[in-house]
Amino acid sequence: MQRPGVLRVGDRVIFAGGAHTVVAITGTVIRLLSTAGQTTVVALGYLLAAEDFELVGAAPAPKVDPLGLLETLPEKVVKAARTWERHLIEVVTGVAPDAPEGALPRREYDPATQSLAARQRAKAAELTAAGTKTSVRTVERMRQRYREQGLWGLVDTRYARTVKPAGNVDARVVAAAAAVVEAQTATSTGTKSRAIRQLRQVLDDEHGPGAVEMPSRATCYRLLEALSAGKYTFGAATTRRQTANKPPRPYAPTTASRPGEQVQMDSTPLDIMAVMDDGVIGRAELVLAIDIATRTICAGVLRPFGAKAVDAALLLARVTVPEPMRPGWDAALAMSASRIPHQRLVSMDTRMALAAAKPVIVPDTVVIDHGKVFLSEVFLRAATTLGISVQPAHQQTPTDKAIVERTFESINTLFCQHVAGYTGRDVTRRGSDVAERAVWSLPDLQELFDEWVIAGWQSRPHDGLRHPFTPDQAASPNDAYAALVAAAGYVPVALTGADYIELLPADWRAIGDSGIQIDYRTYNCAELRPFVRKNSGVSSRAGRWEVHYDPYDVSRIWVRNHHQGGWITVPWTHHNVVGQPFADFTWRASRKIAAQRGLDDTNEMAVAVILAALLRRADEGPGSGRVLARTRTAQAMGNHLPLELNTAALVASAEPEPPANPQPVLADTEPEQDEPPVLVGEVVPFALFDPFADDLEAGR
Repeated sequence: MQRPGVLRVGDRVIFAGGAHTVVAITGTVIRLLSTAGQTTVVALGYLLAAEDFELVGAAPAPKVDPLGLLETLPEKVVKAARTWERHLIEVVTGVAPDAPEGALPRREYDPATQSLAARQRAKAAELTAAGTKTSVRTVERMRQRYREQGLWGLVDTRYARTVKPAGNVDARVVAAAAAVVEAQTATSTGTKSRAIRQLRQVLDDEHGPGAVEMPSRATCYRLLEALSAGKYTFGAATTRRQTANKPPRPYAPTTASRPGEQVQMDSTPLDIMAVMDDGVIGRAELVLAIDIATRTICAGVLRPFGAKAVDAALLLARVTVPEPMRPGWDAALAMSASRIPHQRLVSMDTRMALAAAKPVIVPDTVVIDHGKVFLSEVFLRAATTLGISVQPAHQQTPTDKAIVERTFESINTLFCQHVAGYTGRDVTRRGSDVAERAVWSLPDLQELFDEWVIAGWQSRPHDGLRHPFTPDQAASPNDAYAALVAAAGYVPVALTGADYIELLPADWRAIGDSGIQIDYRTYNCAELRPFVRKNSGVSSRAGRWEVHYDPYDVSRIWVRNHHQGGWITVPWTHHNVVGQPFADFTWRASRKIAAQRGLDDTNEMAVAVILAALLRRADEGPGSGRVLARTRTAQAMGNHLPLELNTAALVASAEPEPPANPQPVLADTEPEQDEPPVLVGEVVPFALFDPFADDLEAGR
């Protein structure tokens, strides 16, 4: 046994493919002189770490015993190896390691008088005389193994044998079995007997029928079990595909140092059965955007299953505008009651005064998958308009947007399972009465989700968020935003309502005497009257006017005022019959029902009556008038429109038409200061028309 080698001035080393002489050592810097006379200065650490470094003429470095591996062996095996170590040390040095200090070598093992070969013969004779038959060749072999491997080289090889996953099976059979296991990734899960039949077929196709002998059936089962370990080849197909999609390279966490540096977007079916606008029970699809730095859910839009390109574009628009407080929400959900720097934001944008406790984050980069909705021209044009960089993830690599994928799982456990109509994540966890429990309409479910994001998600500590000054405590998204905004030194300005309208789908229409016609719906208002039958001035569109609309709320449109600038909010003329927002696909479904009943599907009033009945059936789920009223009011607010447009829309929808001859109410007492005087109109002695009546024949 010897200590590690020492590097001194004058030693010769092998470095960078050539021989060098050490001529000087200064601190950790070594000066080398090559055989060609060239001088090289190199750091000591770099020299010792070089792959071809070698100290010429030095004794081999001692082997450090693998203590971890030795602990896995039986005690008797380790004891036998240490006994061999004692004998070999006596052969090499002449003195056993357990000899007392100052002891002299025995005569037959004295290196001064006996050669190494003689000492090895003496040790072999001693062991044989002690009852362990040992040859000189055995002693020599054990000494060489001890020099090369240390104590591990003296271990009985039967106990140190490495495991062979495939055993002693023919290499051709192993290669074919690996190919069969790999081919099961995208197919439906089968049994091992099917895989054995496919293995036989692969061997016959590659090497000829019967050319390769198949192992026994039990061996084939063990081989398939070993090759499919961790691949779920004979388990759940979804788990197998997810495992196969994992990248082979090491995982690296996605990080961001400021809000909006990276926002991940994706869509997934929500595990809740909802009542759609046409009254049919179905699953909604959630299109989500989450900020990486703060884990803020920037926006989440619920749509009927099968998201379209306009959904992704609208999501991008919602990300960049404030989330307003809704009627019925607790005051604790307001931004002024949170840790977000509310006063600073209000000084920059007055809309923040009535905003909910969720920050507005304008993305620098959005990471998307290769879905059609995100790679569409509509979405990419909207991102270009906002100056947002779009970064597609690698195909079949969910780890590129792991945070939004993990957020979907959190939404299922923290929100979905507590909502009536929860389906479970798969059919094995689904109840038998899910359809009967589905009571929430899609607008109601959207409001519930928005309220949960503000009340639950944004104020809930996340293990992935840590403040630099308090790394032992998890932070909430709102806390992380407040800290990172201060660190970044700037606050992005949210888009205005006019910018939000610009991101909506556009069409070009003429303004007639009755207003603007879109899919047999008429839109008209007093502000539109001065432009009837007038040219917009856009010659490339034949004088038509630019119209923007929300496909999921076609109860109103916005017309660009090409003459004076700005936008004109134009409501649907029959909106008072329906009384709540509706989508364009719901309108088309109503027209289809009208045609099936023999009605004129171009008759706007007839279709409006059917549409009102459809929306009423969709709203009958929760059975709570308060929830329905709150949802309708919130939908009518137009969350992201300019203040002046919001006010006009609310006044038009909330205030009834004044009666022709109003009569004041006479009372004995003065009305309270908080309540305005109530005006009562004349009583009309006719039955009121109910558009929600089940008998729709009255609407013909």
